[in-house]
Amino acid sequence: MKPWLICSRMALTGLALLLAAGCSKPLERKAGANLVPPSGFYLAAPSPKDEVAACPEAPAPYSGDLLFPSKYEGSDSARDKLNPQAAARYRRLTGEVRTLESGVSKLVGKYLEDGRQEYADCALTWLSTWAEADALLSRTYNHTGKSVRKWALGSLSAAYLRLQFAGSKPLRGHEAETRAIEQWFARLADQVVHDWNEQPRERRNNHQYWAAWAVMSSAVVLDRQDLFDWAVEQYRHGMEQVDAEGYLPLELSRQTRALAYHNYSLGPLMMIAAFAEANGLDLRGDNDGALQRLAQRVEGGVHNPRFFEARSGYPQELEDLQEDGKFAWLEPYCALYRCSAETDAWRRSLEPLETYRLGGDITQLFNP
Repeated sequence: MKPWLICSRMALTGLALLLAAGCSKPLERKAGANLVPPSGFYLAAPSPKDEVAACPEAPAPYSGDLLFPSKYEGSDSARDKLNPQAAARYRRLTGEVRTLESGVSKLVGKYLEDGRQEYADCALTWLSTWAEADALLSRTYNHTGKSVRKWALGSLSAAYLRLQFAGSKPLRGHEAETRAIEQWFARLADQVVHDWNEQPRERRNNHQYWAAWAVMSSAVVLDRQDLFDWAVEQYRHGMEQVDAEGYLPLELSRQTRALAYHNYSLGPLMMIAAFAEANGLDLRGDNDGALQRLAQRVEGGVHNPRFFEARSGYPQELEDLQEDGKFAWLEPYCALYRCSAETDAWRRSLEPLETYRLGGDITQLFNP
């Protein structure tokens, strides 16, 4: 095994083992190296099955202004009271976007499961349709609108990465399409950076982490160090916010949804840390191990919400934690750290863990 790979793997078990293996210091990002995703993204599709792979029509590209209602419209500063009418309006207005996100992820997943090239081709057709329309690039947007943009970019770029790096090379022969799609991703990523640079630092909460994840995934698609660096900067600001007990003050301010939004923050943060580690940058030590401290606090809260009730001063709304996919962060977490037996058993009881916002089948990516 190559020395750099030994060091990379042993970095997951601590500095002492690194030194014992002859690795002089924790991982550092190497200047000039091509950006890559974690190893699970290199999965090759199996030999094709005999079934017919039909391509459904792509959802209509959304090229209008990104002015969408918040599902918490009318709530106070805690933003924790759901507005059913506003939520329904939001779902209606963003339906095509979410269909694109989930649909592309499903098509990529089907390709990797069944090996039919038609599924990969269909995903490219959907992405090309939106790229050609310059979709989601409006400069007229509100907070929810720019949130929709970065969620979509994260979902789509992560799904695309699985095709781009797949060992079975499904993008071969599609150079014109991939060039157009990647140019669209580049415009979206630059706009997401612009959108979220506008956010005051004292208000950079879970939305900033999701924007950073979208930009990190795009950075690897595009092999752009500037995007990678921006994503890492947002991650590090998030780690600075984690207090000594593992809480995020801005998510505690969500009152009855404090636990849910702590949990929601972990997905993008874990993925950024995993992508950084794949590129030789170890972020786990930031703020005295803040990422693990946050994960342990959330895990404790999921199993006993009274921790968050006591700290926030409010009973916790738990409906946002009912879907197993909400805990997809457990896969990169247990790849980055040595999970306890209890955590590992919890993770395995939920598998497979899937969410299109982070790349689809996260269990397949980190724990095949």
